[in-house]
Amino acid sequence: MNQQEAQQRVEELYAMLHEQNHAYYVLDNPKMTDIEYDLLLKELIDLEESFPALASDNSPTRRVGGTVSERFEKVPHPSPMLSLGNAFNEADLIDFDRKVRQGLAEGTAFSYICELKIDGLAVSIQYENGHLLRGATRGDGAIGEDITTNIRTIRTVPLTISEKGKIDVRGEAYMPKKSFAALNAQRDESGEEPFANPRNAAAGSLRQLDSKVAAARNLAVFVYGIGSTSQLMDISSHSDGLNRLGVLGFQTNKERRTCATIEDVLAYVIEWTGKRTTLDYEIDGIVIKVDQFANQEALGLTSKSPRWAIAYKFPAEEAVSTLVDIELTVGRTGVITPTAILTPVKVAGTTVSRATLHNEDIIREKDIRLGDTVVIRKAGDIIPEVVRVVLEKRDEGSIPYQMPVRCISCGSDLTRLEGEVALRCMNSACKAQIREGLIHFVSRTAMNIDGLGEKVITQLFEANLIHTVADLYKLRYEQLIELERMGERSANNLIEAIEASKQNSFEKLLFGLGIRHIGSRVARTLAQEFGTMEKLIAAESEDLTVINEIGDKMADTIERYFEQAGNQDLIAELREAGVNFTYTGKKLDVEAVSDSSFFGKSFVVTGKMESYGREEAKEVIESLGGKVSGSVSKKTNVVVAGEAAGSKLTKAESLGIEIWNEEKFINEINDSKRD
Repeated sequence: MNQQEAQQRVEELYAMLHEQNHAYYVLDNPKMTDIEYDLLLKELIDLEESFPALASDNSPTRRVGGTVSERFEKVPHPSPMLSLGNAFNEADLIDFDRKVRQGLAEGTAFSYICELKIDGLAVSIQYENGHLLRGATRGDGAIGEDITTNIRTIRTVPLTISEKGKIDVRGEAYMPKKSFAALNAQRDESGEEPFANPRNAAAGSLRQLDSKVAAARNLAVFVYGIGSTSQLMDISSHSDGLNRLGVLGFQTNKERRTCATIEDVLAYVIEWTGKRTTLDYEIDGIVIKVDQFANQEALGLTSKSPRWAIAYKFPAEEAVSTLVDIELTVGRTGVITPTAILTPVKVAGTTVSRATLHNEDIIREKDIRLGDTVVIRKAGDIIPEVVRVVLEKRDEGSIPYQMPVRCISCGSDLTRLEGEVALRCMNSACKAQIREGLIHFVSRTAMNIDGLGEKVITQLFEANLIHTVADLYKLRYEQLIELERMGERSANNLIEAIEASKQNSFEKLLFGLGIRHIGSRVARTLAQEFGTMEKLIAAESEDLTVINEIGDKMADTIERYFEQAGNQDLIAELREAGVNFTYTGKKLDVEAVSDSSFFGKSFVVTGKMESYGREEAKEVIESLGGKVSGSVSKKTNVVVAGEAAGSKLTKAESLGIEIWNEEKFINEINDSKRD
């Protein structure tokens, strides 16, 4: 390549990288994968090294981070937040080790510290006289965005610390996998565009102008260092600094490891390349640093990054498949959801034959067509998604995919509400919506009517025996016994289960009604606050928004739901059927349970127990001041393991977490209740 050809390629790379920087850092909407970006940047670095005259101060290789959003106040960092150079393979890491040894005086003793590279948003958190003063994004490395109000909502960030004076803590804000899945489910239901991955979700949450939104998204921060080594005079290494930060109350990542040689570093990289999917949060690589501050100072910095650190980037977990069809479904709120049907392919250890397409905009933006060869990736290693189309393999006769203009269930015109990306059927009589609403009403987390699964609901609905949830309470034995595969015993059991559900506490009914934006936790909060259906119906907007979890959007949705004549008729029918409209659960008496074995602890329930079902166990744990999670992590205090506990028990044992069998669980409940 001559200089003229190199000049042309450099200009092309400038345009692509600047565009991606803007999309990634400003819009939180990346247009390419991390590995694609990193490879383009490496190509530019190589060209500038080969043709030094082409390098300029405006090059993306000189930029650290992105630009600052005008929506937030700009604040300077006490010391620059530099980015790291990248390594993509073993050879890059060995070359890094060679340069470190060359940069230090002969015979200098040193070690490396390896840390998991959290896939989130870098933040600076400043403290003064022991109090949190400011939180900021990286921004351009010298100036960031003031996000203090949102940082304060993150529970892993201490509001006060014992260290006086000024200290600038650096960390990575992230969204746990469970929070990411819950947030995207909520956004799908609300007709909003789902986030592509946990990193985007964390960035979007921290840059919300309304701190209530950030508070509801369950973010966390791992701290990875301090801005200036002189701020804590009694530490001499990065590992010492992390230990000190842990003592001060910050969350540091415990998976870090000090390595004496580059061979130890490579072993750590191989280990976590295989184990990354076992974590409750996303990582996209390993950060390797020279541990001793004196050695870091001797090695110094380039204009872009420190010479004493490097970031190893994991290879992308992607695969290629063929898009056979696009399946459309109608949800209980009328949202039309497209799903890609694929030829089966293995991605990140599992076989994938379906992938989310999110909505019409995604299909159009990526120009996804039937028969296309597509690249598949698990978003956050959780949800399979179509990343892009392999255009060079597209058939010549291919035509753009068109979403329907009418509902695939009822034929009504589809609508796109202002501010939403989803197509929605607005016909409240749409059969698909009614069926989905009935399935939701009887589900375990709602009215929990045993024996009324999706198949039975579909049978009843297609036989015209039920049209609304109130019709369930009008069913008779004579009607049920006529259904296919419904015997006498099953019919009697079902009638008894429906009758028993009338006694459920009010929050179960409220969640079961399927009011938009009202999940099970919010339903419980409302039921506890108002006590009865009547008081909730009578509540005005200001009565609702004073509750911590209820914003203006939720309050408006609740008011509009109870104003609709059809919903009023439904409530009247449920009241006439004898369904309970009163909260019968107990508010947590902190003083009464503060000495229990459950108070303040995080539990995971797994396997089968004779005395308690999964939901019953959850309720009793919460009534005694404990919290229940669906996955085992280092934050888990106790795993309650019944028969056939499986992988959760295995993971708990590997992490050294306390394990209770059913007998121990029952004994602890009885002891706590006696106390």
